[in-house]
Order: sequence, then C-alpha cells, then structure tokens
Amino acid sequence: MRKVTLVLALFAGAGLAAAEKLDDQKLLEEARKFFEPLPKVAENPDNPINDAKVLLGKMLYYDPRLSKSGFISCNSCHNLARYGVDNLPTSIGHRWAIGPRNAPTVYNAAIHVAQFWDGRAKDVEEQALGPIVNPIEMAMPTPEEAVKVVKSIPQYVELFKKAFPNEKDPVTYENIGKAIGAFERTLMTPSRFDEFLKGNTDALTPQEKRGLKTFIEVGCASCHNGAGVGGHMFTKFGQVTEYWKEIYPYVLKDKPAITVDFGRFGVTKKEQDMFVFKVPSLRNIEHTYPYFHDGSVWSLEDAVQIMAKTQLGKELTEQQVKDIVAFLKALTGEIPKHALEVPVLPPSTEETPRPRVD
Repeated sequence: MRKVTLVLALFAGAGLAAAEKLDDQKLLEEARKFFEPLPKVAENPDNPINDAKVLLGKMLYYDPRLSKSGFISCNSCHNLARYGVDNLPTSIGHRWAIGPRNAPTVYNAAIHVAQFWDGRAKDVEEQALGPIVNPIEMAMPTPEEAVKVVKSIPQYVELFKKAFPNEKDPVTYENIGKAIGAFERTLMTPSRFDEFLKGNTDALTPQEKRGLKTFIEVGCASCHNGAGVGGHMFTKFGQVTEYWKEIYPYVLKDKPAITVDFGRFGVTKKEQDMFVFKVPSLRNIEHTYPYFHDGSVWSLEDAVQIMAKTQLGKELTEQQVKDIVAFLKALTGEIPKHALEVPVLPPSTEETPRPRVD
C-alpha cells in the first residue's frame, strides 16, 4: 500500500512540475510579444563606435571642466555608481540652481525613441550637448567655450584624433557629443529578465513570474514594453485622471503647492502633446527613485498604484502591487565594470580657461 501511495505521489509531483513548465512556457511566449532582450551595445550608423571614441567619451563624461564652475560633470546628475541617477527629485546645477525635472538614468538610454522627458533631443549624442550650455546645469556660456577647454589640453587633442581619424580638425562641439554618446551606447545592464526572455524560465522566481503576468494582464505592458521595458514611445501622463491629483498628496509632504508640467507641449506647441511625456524605462527602477518627471514619489509601490489609477483607471490589490514590484526588481541589472572604473583625466595647461561662478 505504501508503495502504491509513493508511486501515485511521484506521478502527481511529475504532473504538477509538467504543468508548471507549461505555464512558464506560455508566460514566456506572451512576454516575448511585448519585450525583447537588451542589445550588447546600442549602435548608431551616424556615430560608429570604436574603442578610442568610447574611452574619450568616458573621460569627457567624468570631466567637470566642461562646466563653467569646473565643478559639475555629466556624472554629477547621472552618477554611474548609482544606476545613472542622482536620487534627487530634481538635480542641482550651476550656482545651486534647482532643475525643473528629475534626471533620468543614462543606463540603457541609448535605445530610447528620444532623449529628455519631453523628447527634445533625438539621441544621446544630441542630448549630451544640451546640459553643457544650459545656464542652470553646466552653464558653459557657448559651445565654443567648451571646445576651447578641450583644445587647451594636448592629451584630449590626441584622443580626438584617434577617435575621429578621418577628420582634419576633430575637436568640435558636435564631436564632444558623439564621443560621450558612443560611451553611453555601451552602458547596457542586462538582468535576469533577459535570461528569462532568452528561454531560461527558471531565471525568475514564482512571485516575479506572477508579477510579470499581472504586469501584462492589467495593461502596464501597453506602454512599458520593448527592450527597455519603456522608453520607446510618448504618452499622456493622466489618461484617466489628471496626474497631479494623484501625486499631490505626495508632493504636499514637502511643498505647499505643486507645479503642473505641460510635458511635450513645451517643445511642439501642439495641443495633443499637452501633458505628454516619454514613457520611462523600468530597467533598474528599484534604484532610480524618486519617480516621475518631477521626482515626487519615493516609493515604488506607490508609483505602481498611481500609474494604475492615472493610466489604466484601475485600483490594484495589495498582492498585485507586491507581485508587480517583485517583477520590477528583477529588471535590476549588473552595472558594467568599465562604467565604474573612473578614468584619470588629463591635466589642464596654462591655456585652459579657469572655472567661473558668475
């Protein structure tokens, strides 16, 4: 009798395992309709990547001499050791000016449809040049001033020649952006979710799989999709209810009032772009708090619930939120080693313009 019971138990266990594998395979097939693994690098035919260009871009990314004060670098607001952000609601710039929007992560950004929350830059090469001359960010008076700094440093001049070997005078403002952009195109952070998408259904835990299934079923994946799990489209923040009504209680904790951001409308001046923003990537989202374009919400659980209300008109259960958050944490990838190896910057010379704080 015991042997019969044992055999039946073994058959039952085998059947359960087979059913779970079948469910996992169905989930994988469904996930592949919305998502794809990250590429190793984000190629750009207009800016071919080479080792010299990536090295140069990395040095420029870390170099505060591209700012008027000699204090702020790209890494100040997009700290590579902190998953590409500064973890502030909005960033601190020249003379302690406070920016209007949250600094998005630079990791995986090169695969996005455009750059900045309002999409005003077409790619990372163009985006890299914006903050350098922005008066409340790095505050260089003109692009020519930035080029002057770089040209005053012989080691940089040689690196530009190696990075752009077919150009007679390669030290240009455009090439500063191309070098930084080439470096950023190598900043990919694949995670266990990529292993799942490639066929390893054991790469995610049971709760993470439940979260993925819920994420798809409730409608999150309609916007947060693709290799970036977001970043590939624009949409209105507040499809069902006005977004500021949902985030107001969170802002009220720190501020007496809320500033309504009109989003992409500020760029296009088209009425249909009112309150439209680029859908943010959810890669590494557990580390890139606070959330939303204004950095108003610090809790990932709160952010998930707010998005369900404003975009989908749904009130998620506590368990649904927990499962979705578990899935989102599975999107945390490994920071590439070359990003964290801080470069030794070439020394200034007598010709290098001195920092200014005026």
